[in-house]
Amino acid sequence: MSSSIGEGPVTIGEEILPNPMIALSWDISDDFLTWTWKLRPGIQFHKGYGEMKAEDVVYSAEQFHLGAKLARAGIMGDYYDHNGKGNSETKIVDDYTFTVTNTKPWVPTTVFEFSRNAAGVSFWAVSKRKSEELGIEDASVDIASTGPWEVIDHQSGSFWKFKAVQDHWRQTPYFDELVYWTIPEESARVAGFQTGNLDIFTMAFDSLPTVEAVEGASVTGWANGGQSGLNFHGQYYGVGKEGNSYPAYDCGNAWVSCDMDTEFEAWATALKVRRAMNIAIHRQTIVDELLAGFERVQSVRDWMGHDHRQNPDWNYEFDPVLAKQMLAEAGFPDGFDITLTPAIRNAPAEVESCHAVAQYWEDIGISVKIQALPYATIQPSLITRNYVGITCLTVGTRLSPVIGASNYTIDSTYTYGTHHPWLD
Repeated sequence: MSSSIGEGPVTIGEEILPNPMIALSWDISDDFLTWTWKLRPGIQFHKGYGEMKAEDVVYSAEQFHLGAKLARAGIMGDYYDHNGKGNSETKIVDDYTFTVTNTKPWVPTTVFEFSRNAAGVSFWAVSKRKSEELGIEDASVDIASTGPWEVIDHQSGSFWKFKAVQDHWRQTPYFDELVYWTIPEESARVAGFQTGNLDIFTMAFDSLPTVEAVEGASVTGWANGGQSGLNFHGQYYGVGKEGNSYPAYDCGNAWVSCDMDTEFEAWATALKVRRAMNIAIHRQTIVDELLAGFERVQSVRDWMGHDHRQNPDWNYEFDPVLAKQMLAEAGFPDGFDITLTPAIRNAPAEVESCHAVAQYWEDIGISVKIQALPYATIQPSLITRNYVGITCLTVGTRLSPVIGASNYTIDSTYTYGTHHPWLD
Protein backbone atom coordinates (compact mmCIF):
# COMPACT_ATOMS: atom_id res chain seq x y z
CA MET A 1 0.00 0.00 0.00
CA SER A 2 2.81 2.38 0.87
CA SER A 3 4.54 1.85 -2.46
CA SER A 4 1.32 2.71 -4.29
CA ILE A 5 1.55 6.39 -3.38
CA GLY A 6 5.15 7.19 -2.55
CA GLU A 7 8.68 5.91 -2.92
CA GLY A 8 11.82 6.15 -0.83
CA PRO A 9 15.53 6.07 -1.67
CA VAL A 10 15.63 2.28 -1.11
CA THR A 11 13.19 -0.61 -0.85
CA ILE A 12 13.46 -4.10 0.61
CA GLY A 13 14.73 -6.65 -1.86
CA GLU A 14 15.29 -10.38 -1.69
CA GLU A 15 16.97 -11.80 1.40
CA ILE A 16 15.86 -8.67 3.31
CA LEU A 17 18.48 -6.39 1.77
CA PRO A 18 18.14 -2.76 0.59
CA ASN A 19 17.60 -2.34 -3.15
CA PRO A 20 17.71 0.93 -5.14
CA MET A 21 14.40 2.76 -5.56
CA ILE A 22 14.43 6.51 -6.21
CA ALA A 23 18.11 6.38 -5.27
CA LEU A 24 20.06 4.95 -8.17
CA SER A 25 23.07 4.25 -5.96
CA TRP A 26 24.82 5.30 -2.77
CA ASP A 27 28.41 5.40 -1.63
CA ILE A 28 29.58 5.16 1.99
CA SER A 29 33.07 6.29 2.99
CA ASP A 30 35.35 3.76 4.67
CA ASP A 31 34.95 5.51 8.02
CA PHE A 32 31.11 5.50 7.69
CA LEU A 33 31.01 9.29 8.08
CA THR A 34 30.18 10.49 4.55
CA TRP A 35 27.30 9.26 2.42
CA THR A 36 26.85 10.20 -1.23
CA TRP A 37 23.36 9.61 -2.60
CA LYS A 38 22.77 9.46 -6.38
CA LEU A 39 19.13 9.84 -7.44
CA ARG A 40 17.42 8.32 -10.46
CA PRO A 41 16.87 11.02 -13.15
CA GLY A 42 13.49 11.49 -14.81
CA ILE A 43 11.17 10.54 -11.91
CA GLN A 44 8.05 12.71 -12.08
CA PHE A 45 5.89 14.01 -9.26
CA HIS A 46 2.13 13.59 -9.38
CA LYS A 47 -0.22 16.43 -10.32
CA GLY A 48 2.21 18.06 -12.74
CA TYR A 49 4.79 19.18 -10.20
CA GLY A 50 7.69 18.19 -12.41
CA GLU A 51 10.80 16.12 -11.96
CA MET A 52 11.99 14.97 -8.56
CA LYS A 53 15.29 16.59 -7.58
CA ALA A 54 17.74 16.28 -4.71
CA GLU A 55 16.26 19.30 -2.93
CA ASP A 56 12.87 17.54 -2.81
CA VAL A 57 14.34 14.42 -1.18
CA VAL A 58 16.31 16.41 1.41
CA TYR A 59 13.22 18.55 2.08
CA SER A 60 11.06 15.44 2.54
CA ALA A 61 13.49 14.04 5.12
CA GLU A 62 13.41 17.35 6.97
CA GLN A 63 9.61 17.36 7.11
CA PHE A 64 9.52 13.77 8.38
CA HIS A 65 11.78 14.91 11.22
CA LEU A 66 9.85 18.08 12.00
CA GLY A 67 6.49 16.30 11.83
CA ALA A 68 7.75 13.95 14.59
CA LYS A 69 5.22 11.22 13.69
CA LEU A 70 7.52 8.82 11.86
CA ALA A 71 9.01 6.33 14.31
CA ARG A 72 12.53 7.29 13.22
CA ALA A 73 11.91 11.06 13.07
CA GLY A 74 14.39 11.89 15.83
CA ILE A 75 17.10 9.64 14.39
CA MET A 76 16.56 11.13 10.91
CA GLY A 77 17.17 14.56 12.40
CA ASP A 78 20.50 13.38 13.77
CA TYR A 79 21.58 11.96 10.42
CA TYR A 80 20.65 14.97 8.28
CA ASP A 81 21.21 17.54 11.10
CA HIS A 82 17.65 18.77 10.73
CA ASN A 83 17.65 19.05 14.54
CA GLY A 84 20.33 21.76 14.45
CA LYS A 85 22.79 20.00 16.75
CA GLY A 86 25.65 20.40 14.31
CA ASN A 87 26.55 16.69 14.25
CA SER A 88 26.22 16.43 10.49
CA GLU A 89 26.02 18.47 7.29
CA THR A 90 23.82 17.87 4.27
CA LYS A 91 24.86 19.36 0.92
CA ILE A 92 23.04 19.31 -2.41
CA VAL A 93 25.76 18.73 -5.01
CA ASP A 94 23.56 18.88 -8.11
CA ASP A 95 20.00 18.02 -9.16
CA TYR A 96 20.55 14.30 -8.64
CA THR A 97 23.25 14.15 -5.94
CA PHE A 98 23.46 15.07 -2.29
CA THR A 99 25.94 14.22 0.46
CA VAL A 100 25.53 13.76 4.20
CA THR A 101 28.67 14.09 6.33
CA ASN A 102 28.51 13.12 9.99
CA THR A 103 30.79 13.50 12.99
CA LYS A 104 30.02 9.96 14.15
CA PRO A 105 29.89 6.72 12.13
CA TRP A 106 26.44 5.50 11.10
CA VAL A 107 25.46 1.85 10.91
CA PRO A 108 24.23 1.51 7.29
CA THR A 109 21.22 -0.61 8.24
CA THR A 110 19.96 2.20 10.48
CA VAL A 111 20.12 4.70 7.61
CA PHE A 112 18.47 2.28 5.18
CA GLU A 113 15.65 1.72 7.68
CA PHE A 114 14.50 5.36 7.70
CA SER A 115 15.27 5.72 3.98
CA ARG A 116 13.25 2.74 2.80
CA ASN A 117 9.81 2.27 1.36
CA ALA A 118 7.29 -0.44 2.22
CA ALA A 119 7.23 -0.36 6.00
CA GLY A 120 5.62 1.30 8.98
CA VAL A 121 8.42 3.83 8.70
CA SER A 122 8.12 4.39 4.95
CA PHE A 123 9.92 7.36 3.45
CA TRP A 124 8.10 9.23 0.65
CA ALA A 125 9.72 11.86 -1.53
CA VAL A 126 7.24 14.72 -2.01
CA SER A 127 7.30 17.93 -4.02
CA LYS A 128 8.89 20.83 -2.13
CA ARG A 129 7.30 23.31 -4.56
CA LYS A 130 3.83 22.00 -3.80
CA SER A 131 4.32 22.46 -0.06
CA GLU A 132 5.52 26.01 -0.67
CA GLU A 133 2.52 26.78 -2.88
CA LEU A 134 -0.25 25.17 -0.82
CA GLY A 135 1.26 25.08 2.64
CA ILE A 136 2.43 21.94 4.42
CA GLU A 137 -0.93 21.06 5.96
CA ASP A 138 -2.82 21.03 2.64
CA ALA A 139 0.05 19.41 0.74
CA SER A 140 0.20 16.61 3.33
CA VAL A 141 -3.29 15.36 2.46
CA ASP A 142 -3.26 16.19 -1.25
CA ILE A 143 0.03 14.42 -1.78
CA ALA A 144 2.25 14.90 -4.81
CA SER A 145 4.67 11.99 -4.56
CA THR A 146 6.18 9.59 -7.11
CA GLY A 147 4.41 6.21 -6.86
CA PRO A 148 2.46 4.48 -9.65
CA TRP A 149 -0.86 5.73 -8.21
CA GLU A 150 -1.89 9.39 -7.84
CA VAL A 151 -4.34 10.41 -5.10
CA ILE A 152 -7.45 12.06 -6.58
CA ASP A 153 -9.87 11.91 -3.65
CA HIS A 154 -10.05 10.72 -0.06
CA GLN A 155 -12.13 10.84 3.09
CA SER A 156 -10.51 10.20 6.45
CA GLY A 157 -11.54 6.84 7.88
CA SER A 158 -13.47 5.92 4.74
CA PHE A 159 -11.54 5.67 1.47
CA TRP A 160 -8.62 6.72 -0.74
CA LYS A 161 -9.17 6.94 -4.50
CA PHE A 162 -6.30 6.87 -7.00
CA LYS A 163 -5.75 7.04 -10.73
CA ALA A 164 -3.00 5.16 -12.54
CA VAL A 165 0.16 7.05 -13.43
CA GLN A 166 0.80 6.49 -17.12
CA ASP A 167 4.37 5.68 -18.18
CA HIS A 168 5.45 5.40 -14.57
CA TRP A 169 9.21 4.89 -14.30
CA ARG A 170 8.80 1.65 -12.34
CA GLN A 171 5.51 0.10 -13.45
CA THR A 172 2.41 1.46 -15.16
CA PRO A 173 -0.58 -0.11 -13.35
CA TYR A 174 -2.67 -2.72 -15.15
CA PHE A 175 -5.94 -0.86 -14.49
CA ASP A 176 -7.00 2.77 -14.40
CA GLU A 177 -8.55 3.28 -10.96
CA LEU A 178 -7.79 2.00 -7.47
CA VAL A 179 -9.83 2.54 -4.31
CA TYR A 180 -8.69 1.60 -0.82
CA TRP A 181 -11.67 1.29 1.52
CA THR A 182 -11.50 1.39 5.31
CA ILE A 183 -13.86 -1.39 6.43
CA PRO A 184 -13.31 -2.24 10.11
CA GLU A 185 -15.64 -5.26 10.30
CA GLU A 186 -14.27 -8.56 9.01
CA SER A 187 -17.78 -9.79 8.14
CA ALA A 188 -18.36 -6.74 5.92
CA ARG A 189 -15.03 -7.29 4.14
CA VAL A 190 -15.84 -10.95 3.51
CA ALA A 191 -19.31 -10.08 2.23
CA GLY A 192 -17.85 -7.43 -0.06
CA PHE A 193 -15.46 -9.98 -1.53
CA GLN A 194 -18.19 -12.61 -1.95
CA THR A 195 -20.39 -10.17 -3.88
CA GLY A 196 -17.56 -8.87 -6.04
CA ASN A 197 -17.62 -5.36 -4.57
CA LEU A 198 -14.08 -5.92 -3.31
CA ASP A 199 -11.37 -7.39 -5.52
CA ILE A 200 -8.83 -8.00 -2.75
CA PHE A 201 -8.76 -7.62 1.01
CA THR A 202 -6.74 -8.51 4.08
CA MET A 203 -8.54 -11.28 5.93
CA ALA A 204 -8.57 -12.98 9.28
CA PHE A 205 -7.50 -16.61 9.11
CA ASP A 206 -10.96 -17.68 10.28
CA SER A 207 -12.29 -16.39 6.96
CA LEU A 208 -10.11 -18.67 4.82
CA PRO A 209 -12.70 -21.44 4.24
CA THR A 210 -15.34 -18.89 3.21
CA VAL A 211 -13.00 -17.04 0.87
CA GLU A 212 -11.61 -20.20 -0.72
CA ALA A 213 -15.19 -21.23 -1.55
CA VAL A 214 -15.59 -18.15 -3.80
CA GLU A 215 -15.18 -19.19 -7.42
CA GLY A 216 -11.91 -17.94 -8.87
CA ALA A 217 -10.58 -16.74 -5.50
CA SER A 218 -6.84 -16.88 -4.87
CA VAL A 219 -5.26 -16.64 -1.43
CA THR A 220 -1.83 -15.04 -1.34
CA GLY A 221 0.63 -14.70 1.52
CA TRP A 222 4.06 -13.15 1.94
CA ALA A 223 6.78 -14.76 4.01
CA ASN A 224 8.19 -12.43 6.67
CA GLY A 225 5.41 -9.93 6.07
CA GLY A 226 4.93 -9.05 9.71
CA GLN A 227 5.81 -10.03 13.25
CA SER A 228 4.13 -9.57 16.60
CA GLY A 229 5.67 -9.01 20.01
CA LEU A 230 5.08 -7.67 23.49
CA ASN A 231 6.42 -4.35 24.78
CA PHE A 232 6.80 -3.89 28.55
CA HIS A 233 6.30 -0.15 29.10
CA GLY A 234 7.28 1.84 32.16
CA GLN A 235 10.91 0.68 32.36
CA TYR A 236 12.18 4.24 31.99
CA TYR A 237 15.50 4.30 33.83
CA GLY A 238 17.67 7.41 34.04
CA VAL A 239 16.62 10.61 32.28
CA GLY A 240 14.99 11.42 28.94
CA LYS A 241 16.31 13.39 25.99
CA GLU A 242 15.53 16.70 27.72
CA GLY A 243 17.48 15.64 30.82
CA ASN A 244 14.36 15.14 32.96
CA SER A 245 13.18 12.06 34.82
CA TYR A 246 10.46 10.06 33.11
CA PRO A 247 7.07 10.83 34.71
CA ALA A 248 5.74 7.36 33.88
CA TYR A 249 8.56 5.51 35.65
CA ASP A 250 6.90 3.57 38.48
CA CYS A 251 8.71 0.69 40.11
CA GLY A 252 5.48 -0.21 41.88
CA ASN A 253 4.83 -2.20 38.72
CA ALA A 254 6.05 -5.77 39.16
CA TRP A 255 8.08 -5.86 35.94
CA VAL A 256 9.96 -2.60 36.72
CA SER A 257 13.06 -2.48 38.91
CA CYS A 258 13.37 0.09 41.69
CA ASP A 259 17.08 0.31 40.98
CA MET A 260 18.64 0.91 37.56
CA ASP A 261 21.78 -0.95 38.64
CA THR A 262 21.56 -4.26 36.80
CA GLU A 263 23.55 -5.95 39.58
CA PHE A 264 21.03 -4.93 42.24
CA GLU A 265 18.55 -7.41 43.70
CA ALA A 266 15.55 -5.34 42.58
CA TRP A 267 16.72 -5.73 38.98
CA ALA A 268 16.90 -9.52 39.28
CA THR A 269 13.41 -9.58 40.83
CA ALA A 270 11.83 -7.55 37.98
CA LEU A 271 13.67 -9.72 35.47
CA LYS A 272 12.23 -12.84 37.10
CA VAL A 273 8.72 -11.41 36.72
CA ARG A 274 9.24 -10.74 33.01
CA ARG A 275 10.66 -14.21 32.45
CA ALA A 276 7.70 -15.75 34.25
CA MET A 277 5.31 -13.81 32.01
CA ASN A 278 7.21 -15.07 28.96
CA ILE A 279 7.15 -18.76 29.81
CA ALA A 280 3.45 -18.52 30.71
CA ILE A 281 2.61 -18.02 27.00
CA HIS A 282 2.16 -21.04 24.72
CA ARG A 283 3.32 -19.46 21.49
CA GLN A 284 2.87 -22.57 19.36
CA THR A 285 -0.81 -22.81 20.33
CA ILE A 286 -1.35 -19.19 19.27
CA VAL A 287 0.26 -19.96 15.91
CA ASP A 288 -1.72 -23.17 15.41
CA GLU A 289 -5.12 -21.97 16.59
CA LEU A 290 -5.27 -18.26 15.73
CA LEU A 291 -2.93 -18.04 12.73
CA ALA A 292 -4.00 -21.32 11.11
CA GLY A 293 -0.45 -22.62 11.29
CA PHE A 294 0.73 -20.05 8.72
CA GLU A 295 3.27 -18.49 11.03
CA ARG A 296 6.12 -19.57 13.27
CA VAL A 297 7.06 -19.04 16.87
CA GLN A 298 9.32 -16.16 17.79
CA SER A 299 10.72 -15.75 21.31
CA VAL A 300 12.68 -12.52 20.86
CA ARG A 301 10.96 -9.70 19.00
CA ASP A 302 12.28 -8.21 15.74
CA TRP A 303 14.28 -11.30 14.71
CA MET A 304 11.83 -12.53 12.05
CA GLY A 305 13.69 -13.44 8.88
CA HIS A 306 17.00 -13.38 10.73
CA ASP A 307 16.37 -16.56 12.71
CA HIS A 308 19.57 -18.16 11.42
CA ARG A 309 21.62 -15.44 13.13
CA GLN A 310 20.10 -15.64 16.60
CA ASN A 311 21.39 -17.48 19.63
CA PRO A 312 19.62 -20.87 19.87
CA ASP A 313 19.35 -20.33 23.64
CA TRP A 314 16.93 -17.45 23.03
CA ASN A 315 13.83 -19.49 23.59
CA TYR A 316 10.98 -19.40 26.10
CA GLU A 317 9.48 -22.87 26.55
CA PHE A 318 5.90 -22.94 27.87
CA ASP A 319 5.96 -23.75 31.60
CA PRO A 320 3.05 -22.25 33.59
CA VAL A 321 3.96 -24.19 36.75
CA LEU A 322 7.46 -22.71 36.81
CA ALA A 323 6.00 -19.31 35.91
CA LYS A 324 3.77 -19.31 39.02
CA GLN A 325 6.72 -20.42 41.13
CA MET A 326 8.87 -17.58 39.78
CA LEU A 327 6.15 -15.00 40.53
CA ALA A 328 5.99 -16.29 44.10
CA GLU A 329 9.78 -16.09 44.42
CA ALA A 330 9.63 -12.51 43.14
CA GLY A 331 7.16 -11.59 45.87
CA PHE A 332 3.90 -11.89 43.92
CA PRO A 333 2.30 -15.20 44.97
CA ASP A 334 -1.15 -13.73 44.29
CA GLY A 335 -0.12 -12.04 41.04
CA PHE A 336 -0.67 -8.35 40.27
CA ASP A 337 -2.73 -6.07 38.02
CA ILE A 338 -1.69 -4.97 34.53
CA THR A 339 -3.14 -3.17 31.54
CA LEU A 340 -2.67 -4.94 28.20
CA THR A 341 -3.28 -2.97 25.01
CA PRO A 342 -3.56 -4.48 21.53
CA ALA A 343 -2.14 -1.67 19.38
CA ILE A 344 -4.57 -2.23 16.52
CA ARG A 345 -2.85 -1.97 13.12
CA ASN A 346 -5.05 -4.38 11.14
CA ALA A 347 -2.67 -7.32 11.23
CA PRO A 348 -4.15 -10.83 11.20
CA ALA A 349 -5.27 -12.04 14.63
CA GLU A 350 -3.59 -9.12 16.39
CA VAL A 351 -6.46 -8.63 18.86
CA GLU A 352 -7.24 -12.33 19.29
CA SER A 353 -3.61 -13.25 20.00
CA CYS A 354 -3.37 -10.43 22.53
CA HIS A 355 -6.47 -11.77 24.28
CA ALA A 356 -4.84 -15.21 24.28
CA VAL A 357 -1.80 -13.75 26.04
CA ALA A 358 -4.15 -12.20 28.61
CA GLN A 359 -5.70 -15.61 29.28
CA TYR A 360 -2.30 -17.24 29.75
CA TRP A 361 -1.38 -14.55 32.28
CA GLU A 362 -4.71 -14.89 34.08
CA ASP A 363 -3.92 -18.61 34.42
CA ILE A 364 -0.83 -17.80 36.53
CA GLY A 365 -2.67 -15.30 38.72
CA ILE A 366 -2.12 -11.98 36.93
CA SER A 367 -5.24 -9.82 36.66
CA VAL A 368 -5.35 -8.36 33.14
CA LYS A 369 -7.36 -5.35 32.00
CA ILE A 370 -7.69 -5.29 28.18
CA GLN A 371 -7.61 -1.81 26.65
CA ALA A 372 -8.50 -2.01 22.94
CA LEU A 373 -7.41 1.13 21.12
CA PRO A 374 -6.55 1.93 17.50
CA TYR A 375 -2.83 2.39 17.05
CA ALA A 376 -3.27 6.07 16.14
CA THR A 377 -4.97 6.67 19.50
CA ILE A 378 -2.30 5.07 21.67
CA GLN A 379 0.74 6.25 19.68
CA PRO A 380 1.00 9.76 21.24
CA SER A 381 1.25 8.33 24.76
CA LEU A 382 3.95 5.92 23.57
CA ILE A 383 6.01 8.65 21.92
CA THR A 384 5.83 10.84 25.01
CA ARG A 385 6.75 7.87 27.25
CA ASN A 386 3.54 8.25 29.27
CA TYR A 387 2.02 4.82 28.75
CA VAL A 388 2.42 2.29 31.54
CA GLY A 389 1.41 -1.26 30.80
CA ILE A 390 2.10 -3.79 28.08
CA THR A 391 1.29 -3.54 24.39
CA CYS A 392 0.84 -6.22 21.75
CA LEU A 393 2.44 -4.68 18.67
CA THR A 394 2.83 -5.90 15.11
CA VAL A 395 5.67 -4.55 12.99
CA GLY A 396 6.97 -5.26 9.51
CA THR A 397 10.17 -6.75 8.20
CA ARG A 398 13.39 -5.48 9.75
CA LEU A 399 16.43 -5.08 7.56
CA SER A 400 18.32 -6.14 10.67
CA PRO A 401 17.31 -6.91 14.27
CA VAL A 402 19.36 -3.86 15.34
CA ILE A 403 16.53 -1.73 13.91
CA GLY A 404 14.19 -2.98 16.61
CA ALA A 405 16.89 -2.23 19.17
CA SER A 406 16.82 1.41 18.11
CA ASN A 407 13.41 1.67 19.81
CA TYR A 408 15.24 1.38 23.14
CA THR A 409 17.43 4.47 22.66
CA ILE A 410 16.61 7.88 24.10
CA ASP A 411 16.73 9.71 20.75
CA SER A 412 14.19 7.39 19.11
CA THR A 413 10.82 9.03 18.50
CA TYR A 414 9.09 5.72 19.09
CA THR A 415 9.65 3.54 22.13
CA TYR A 416 9.21 -0.07 23.15
CA GLY A 417 8.71 1.14 26.72
CA THR A 418 12.22 0.56 28.04
CA HIS A 419 15.10 3.05 28.29
CA HIS A 420 18.36 2.64 30.16
CA PRO A 421 21.74 4.45 29.81
CA TRP A 422 23.40 1.09 29.05
CA LEU A 423 21.22 0.71 25.94
CA ASP A 424 22.38 4.07 24.54
